Parts: sequence; C-alpha cells; structure tokens
Amino acid sequence: MIKTHPAFSCVVLAALLLGCRTAPKPPATARLAYPEAPRGPVVDDYNGVKVADQYRWMEELDSAETQTWVEAENKLTFSFLEAIPGREAIRKRLTELWDYERYSVPFVEGGRAFFSRNSGLQAQSVWYVLDSDGAEPRVLLDPNPLSKDGTIAVSTTSVSDDGRWLAYSLSTAGSDWQEWRVRDVTTAKDADDRLEWTKFTDAAWTKNGKGFFYGRFDQPPAGAERKATNYFQKLCYHRLGTAQSEDPIVYRRDDHKEWQFGPEVTEDGRFLIITVHVGTDRRNMVFYEDLAAADAKIVELLPDFDAQYGFVGNDGPVFFFRTDLQAPRGRLVAIDIRKPERSAWREVIPETKDSLQRVSLVHDTFIASYLRDASSAVLLYDMDGKPLGDVKLQAIGSARGFGGKRTDAVTYYSFTNFSTPGTVYRFDVATRTSTVFRQPRVKADLDAFATSQAFYTSKDGTRVPMFLTYRKGLRLDGRNPTVLYAYGGFDIPETPSFSVSNLVWMEMGGVYALANLRGGGEYGEEWHQAGMFERKQNVFDDFIAAAEWLIAKRYTSRDRLSIYGGSNGGLLVGAVLNQRPDLFGAAVPAVGVMDMLRYQKFTIGWAWASEYGSSDDPKMFPALRAYSPLHNIKPGACYPPTLITTADHDDRVFPAHSFKYAATLQAAQGCANPILIRIETRAGHGAGRPTAKLIGDATDRLAFLTKALVMPAPTF
Repeated sequence: MIKTHPAFSCVVLAALLLGCRTAPKPPATARLAYPEAPRGPVVDDYNGVKVADQYRWMEELDSAETQTWVEAENKLTFSFLEAIPGREAIRKRLTELWDYERYSVPFVEGGRAFFSRNSGLQAQSVWYVLDSDGAEPRVLLDPNPLSKDGTIAVSTTSVSDDGRWLAYSLSTAGSDWQEWRVRDVTTAKDADDRLEWTKFTDAAWTKNGKGFFYGRFDQPPAGAERKATNYFQKLCYHRLGTAQSEDPIVYRRDDHKEWQFGPEVTEDGRFLIITVHVGTDRRNMVFYEDLAAADAKIVELLPDFDAQYGFVGNDGPVFFFRTDLQAPRGRLVAIDIRKPERSAWREVIPETKDSLQRVSLVHDTFIASYLRDASSAVLLYDMDGKPLGDVKLQAIGSARGFGGKRTDAVTYYSFTNFSTPGTVYRFDVATRTSTVFRQPRVKADLDAFATSQAFYTSKDGTRVPMFLTYRKGLRLDGRNPTVLYAYGGFDIPETPSFSVSNLVWMEMGGVYALANLRGGGEYGEEWHQAGMFERKQNVFDDFIAAAEWLIAKRYTSRDRLSIYGGSNGGLLVGAVLNQRPDLFGAAVPAVGVMDMLRYQKFTIGWAWASEYGSSDDPKMFPALRAYSPLHNIKPGACYPPTLITTADHDDRVFPAHSFKYAATLQAAQGCANPILIRIETRAGHGAGRPTAKLIGDATDRLAFLTKALVMPAPTF
C-alpha cells in the first residue's frame, strides 16, 4: 500500500509544524528594491473556500501593466547578473564547449537516410539526406535563414514511404503551434501546401504518398493564441496540392472535447491506426480503419482507457502492442483483429523486472528498450518472442532510436551519458553489431569526470536511485557546490545524458546530482502512480530526502546545495522550497507550474488533470492547495537566493504561473536573499530554442549559482 504524506502549510504556529522550518537569516546585506506589483481584490470561491489571487492581472500578458512589470523585472535581474564576477568567463567557456557537432538518429524511407546536424553554434540544426549508401550528405532543409534571430525551428518531420516528400512543421518563438509544409526531397524545394493551427500531432503518410493524416484545432480567437484552452482536436487528411480548407475530417468526437488523435499508417499501408489520448494520461484507446476497404468504418479495437497501448507493427491482421495492462513494467502482446477478444490475445514478450519503454520491429526482430535502474538495456526477440541476445552498449547511459521497417536490415541509435556526447551508431540486426555512424568531439577532457549511482531512502522507506557526476578525486568534505536536479512526473524517466552546462559546472568544481523520483517512468506504472494526484507529496519527500542524503554523505552542505528543475520540475522546486527553505542554498525553478488551482484554465493545461487532478474537483482541491507553490509561500520566511525563469511565448506552461509566483515570493521574502525572475523574449517552453539563447540561459543560471553559493570566480 502506498503511504500518502500531506503537504504542510505554515500559519501562525509555523514553528510547531514539521517541515515548515525557515532558513537562518544570513548576515545583513542590502535588500533589492523589487518592481512595484499592485495587489488586486480578486478572490475565488472553491466549494466554499475563499482563495485570494492578488496578481490575477498578470494573466493578461499583453496589457501595459504586465509589460511594464516584465520590463522592470528583467532590468533588475540582468543588472544583478551582469555584476557577477566571472559571468563572461562562464559564457566564453560555454560557447567554446557548445561548438561541437551534434546529430539526430537517422531514419530511412525509400532508400534514403534522413538526419539533422548542428555544426556547433548554428541557431538551429540543419536537415540532411543521404540518397544512397556511400553518398555524400546534402542539405535538405535549413531553417536558419527563416528568421534573423534563429527562433523559427523545425519541430516534427515525416517522410513519405517512397522517400520523395518531406512533411515538416515549423514553430516560431518556441510556440507549441505548428505550421506544416511539404518539400520535394529531390529538388529541396517546397510545394505550396500550408497547414495551420496544429499542435501535438505527427503526419502519417498513406502508402501511395499522395497525402497524410494529421490533427488540428480550430483557430483560437484573435489575441488569445497563447492563452486560450485547446479542445476539440480533429483528425484530418491532407491531399498534396490542395488547400487546407479542403481537407476532409477523418474522425472527430464533439461529445469528447478532450480527446486527441495520433495517426499512424501500418508499414503495409493497409490500416490507419488511431491512438486516442485524453491529455497526458498514459492510458489510451486504439481504433483502426481498413484503408483498402470501400466505405470502411473506424473500428474501436481497444475502446477502454484501461492501460497504455503503443502500436509496434503488424503482420497482416495481427497487431503488436507494447502495453502495461496487467504488467505495470510493460510487455508485448499480439492481437488478431479477426478475433479481438482479450481471451484470444497472445503474449509475445512477458513482463520482466525492468521497465519496458519502447519496442520496434526491424528485420523481423523485436528490439525492446528497457530501463534497468534508470539506465538503458536493449534486448532482441524473434517474432515469436524467443530471446536473441542484446545490443552491447558502451557503459551505463541512455540508448534511443532503433526505428525502421520489418524489411530493413539495419537500424540506427544514439548513446549518451553524463560524459559522452550523443554518439550515433549503425546497428546490423542480423549480425548484432554496432558501428559508429557519427561521433561528436568536445573540446574538453571528458575522462576527467566520474559517474556513480547511489540509492537512498525516502521518508516512507522507499528506495530511490540517484546519479552523481563530478570531477575525479572529489573530496567528501561537505563543501562541494552541488546542483540537485529532478523531474518526478508524467511517467517520464530521467536518464543519463550529456550537457555542456553540466560539464562547465563540473569544471568549476561542482557536483551534479540527478534523482529519479517517484512520478517518473523509471520503474513502470506503479512508480509513476506513486507520485500522482494526492500522492504527489511522495515526489517532494523523495527530493527532500535526496538533499538530506547529499548533506549527510558530505558531498555538500546546506549553504552549498542548489536545486533545479523545469516545468513539472519547476513545480517540484517551488513546492520543496516552501516546505524546506532551510535545506537549500539556492533554487532555480524553470518554466514551472506554480498555480495549481488555475493551471487547467490555460492552453493545454487542462490535459495535466490526469496527472495532478483539478481544483474543479472538490476531492482534489485540498491536496492541490496543500502544495501549490503559489499558495504556500510564507510571508516573513527567509527563502534562499532564487532565480525563476520563464519565457514570454511559453504557450504550454502559461508565463503568468512564474509571474505571479515571483511577485508573491518577492513580497513575502523575510531576508535580503535575492528573488529574481529572468523572462526570455521570443522563446517558449524550451523546444526549438536557438543555441545563443541556450547559452545565455545557462550562463546566467551558472553565474547566479556562483554568487548564491559563494563560489570563487571561475578560471578555465
């Protein structure tokens, strides 16, 4: 049974409540003069409970009042950051190390291989095509000339089965909204096709290459593109050479405004597979349509939201699915659509102790990617589920890719860890051998760093893993500046990966710790569910326990320990900062979900109710209010130095989350520790951000930590 720990909220008797201790006040220093933020009279009624929302006006992003506040906050923040000794040295070192080649994992269509490459400091990666084995790569699509500031990015790509057409979507200034275009692969010229008002969708080509399926929304009201909720997605079909207004709607459900549709066409071209999701809930339904049958109806093959079903491939009428039904760590099943009843299903790959993340079908071989204590393991099986061995990986780390078709003899994958940049391999399925396809070179001594994995005990006795990376020869003297990072949600696993900013941090003498909290996907659905809904406090307990372990083991100390997380991880940082401000020397909550009572009111926020619950539900309201970062800030408490980051075009986690949180925390701060907010312009939630902005963000984060943790100015 999973034990639940309610979050504590400090009131008048704060000193008597466990978990509400405040940090000791530092020596007197000059307080910052924060920009004026008028408090409004808005009070909401949640089933009889009155909750003030004094900064509701900040939800109007384009109002003169909000814009004036944003400009003033950025002026204060950048004047603070620019005065930090060593900031420019950090920027110079980040720029030097960021200047290395980076590649995506290739995929093959019509005998052509497609991949992206960034030469180093290019704003956006460029897409290349290899027309045949041994051919020289040629540029297919370069998004860099599309904008002067590099903020137009390629988001999603899909190539027709014959390799002739590339459908690709563009995102502007980091927005989730996408515009689809179509390019002739041979000529590298665009056709006239343009598709608008799409997000969270792939393009699935029909076998004949004449068009593709995709999902779209209705155009939002003018001026509300970054705020309006996104409901009623429709599955459409676009035929090349026609206007989007002529695209027929293949499937829609006006009785279920939350349903979203993911299209996929089977390798043989026979079936359209429709994966039906509700928000971010990992459980889904699966429908299909026989594209070869005249007037075919859409068949609801898996009509219940009872488990996760990931379509892997088909052998005629036999469909293969990766599922966690009756197997929380995942298994592979075969369903014959002529006998779809559950009693006729065949288990191909049974559940193991490891978490099955993905399965692909290449060269009549199932390639199964697992997580083993948050590190990759890749196993091979024949079509009947007989084990065929494994893919030999280089070390503890993360392997991704392994796409392809049943008829392909080779596939590609990438491998990375904390000291290995993403290296791309070509894998011969028949001989089970890997050869390097592209290997980046970084201008640093990567052998100077070591990684270890520790397991610590959380508040309720749960064993939680954590990766630790640092320069070899680290002394456990309790004085090492440390960044503790985590995410803990949405069934998303956090695994070892290479980061230039982390590398620079370690060059500066820092320790980087990655905690694999409950709520993530490291150990299957049970691990995920242990951090959902009213059990969200488990995630915060896991994070706090990680911090306490690092201090107890003398990796660091309270005044040298910083915490960092983004999005759901920003929520994590905000929540534990309220619960244990005494435990940390600095905090960086990035693009966080900070208002847990109103998150569902903006853009795609409603979709997260399947993870968090909603304040509209009287049963969930108390739990959400108990840990909501915005609503548990304690006036007069001494919070550690905090740098909040967001972006003005974030239409996933609405920027007002961070705006209201920053204003409230600044007003509540009971000591001179700075509370700053850095608001990036022409940027979104993170995807597609140009290299210069990535370097700028990392520069300011690391510089802030050197100041907050009282580190010497770096010399490289």
